Amino acid sequence: MLSHDMFTALLWFAGVAALINVTPGLDTMLVLRTSVAHGRTGGRAAALGILAGCLAWGAATAVGLTALLTASRVAFDALRIGGAGYLVWLGCSALWQARRRPAGDATDAGTAVAPAPAPAAAPAPTSARQARWAAFRAGVGTNLLNPKAGIFYMSLIPQFVPHGAPVFRTTLLLTAVDVLELALWYWIVTTTAAALGERVRRPSFRRRMEQVSGVAFLGFAANLLLAERA
Repeated sequence: MLSHDMFTALLWFAGVAALINVTPGLDTMLVLRTSVAHGRTGGRAAALGILAGCLAWGAATAVGLTALLTASRVAFDALRIGGAGYLVWLGCSALWQARRRPAGDATDAGTAVAPAPAPAAAPAPTSARQARWAAFRAGVGTNLLNPKAGIFYMSLIPQFVPHGAPVFRTTLLLTAVDVLELALWYWIVTTTAAALGERVRRPSFRRRMEQVSGVAFLGFAANLLLAERA
């Protein structure tokens, strides 16, 4: 049974975390871009990777490991530079995909193109699994290689631990609340992208989305390189 203080702390934390979670940022951009490029299942695979990273950061906060990010300049810089490098790779990959002319996109040429013959067989399930696995890895990587995520958990969660409450269990409980809210938000993002249907599957829209995502990832990388410890 939750005490009155714990219940109040959970409500306040849920409200603050919700405002932060729905603010457009790197993770939401990754889920949206993956949903457009690989469909709802791909977007949700990326979301699962992000949620796994959040759980890892929450567990690290519960045992005090995230304090290393503010106590050790070397640890912070190593994670910051590694994360920025990964974001640069994601950004360049997105821009490269945008430069490639999608098959069947005849709008730029201004001429009609005969429809391509139907494929003889459906795509191999292995390819779909590989795409989902790659999306999951991207979600984990963008989250765990971002020291700001660790500092977020370290700086925010302790403020909502009631006096006298067990720190370890309360930190894990607050982390669970944050992860559940994020799961709901990413479900909304992926479902919305799927509901748009053919509009987001148009080659021209997907190319534009890759361009926007690429520039955004490079911007996040620059921001991370310029970040200072809290």
